Amino acid sequence: MKNNVTEFILLGLTQDPVKKKLVFIVFLVFYTATMLGNLLIIVTIKTSPTLGSPMYFFLSYLSLADFSFSSTTAPKLIVDSLSKKQVISFNECMTQLVLMHLFGSLEVLILVLMSYDRYVAICKPLHYPVIMNQKMCGTLITVAFLGSLLHSITQVMIALNLPFCGPNVIDHYFCDLQPLLKLACIDTYVIKLLALFNSGIVCSVSFLILMTSYIVILYSLRNHSAEGKRRALSTCTTHIIVVIIFFVPCIFIYFRPPINFPMDKMVSVFYTIGTPLLNPLIYTLRNAEVKTAMGKLWSKKTS
Repeated sequence: MKNNVTEFILLGLTQDPVKKKLVFIVFLVFYTATMLGNLLIIVTIKTSPTLGSPMYFFLSYLSLADFSFSSTTAPKLIVDSLSKKQVISFNECMTQLVLMHLFGSLEVLILVLMSYDRYVAICKPLHYPVIMNQKMCGTLITVAFLGSLLHSITQVMIALNLPFCGPNVIDHYFCDLQPLLKLACIDTYVIKLLALFNSGIVCSVSFLILMTSYIVILYSLRNHSAEGKRRALSTCTTHIIVVIIFFVPCIFIYFRPPINFPMDKMVSVFYTIGTPLLNPLIYTLRNAEVKTAMGKLWSKKTS
């Protein structure tokens, strides 16, 4: 079937002119804070000799994924909030779709790698330097990127093969596969199941792996000293908080039947813009080593 649509109209978060101005101010502040926070973590880890462990290596890539993930949706939302007509071309829509799923799934897989790193560090401390060497960390990040690329290509290939022959209004603030499926001119039941499997399984299975690994880690702490328990609990608690605030909205959006709920847009805002802002705050406020390294970096810059 022929595709007659060359552009889509995004309804955004609101059509009220006053509320759109509020959206512009709020999300400009959020996005700026997200960029600065994640860039600060990346620069601090790359320049600090005390943050050379695999945990901080993965944290720097998590911040890079957050930086990129937020940039796929936030700038368009901010610009559209000042525009009378919120339009995105077909090619731009497909680009946004593939990049959002690329960096979103990359964040998922990096969180899995961080849980594996903590598992080895706490449960196999004597073998940790051998297992989590520099070459292994680089290989794991490469595998995570390739896996994310495969997932995102699958998503965009589904969208590219959909015929659009009339309606072009997307009731969202960015292009995603679910709202695009509603505009297709064919029966999308089987395609929806494929999309559910592709995105929903990635979110839910990764979440189960993560929570299982942290349960195993916490159980193994019973044999550690009081100081060892305190440090390990502090690190694991930080990771668990990040996992929950990212995965719960992700599972709500992708691992369910294709039904619209009034809060869908706000849930999407939370995991596409809110979570990339919260991650650097959580990791810096709860990590003494990162705060100390940032203080030293700031002292060097001011001096």
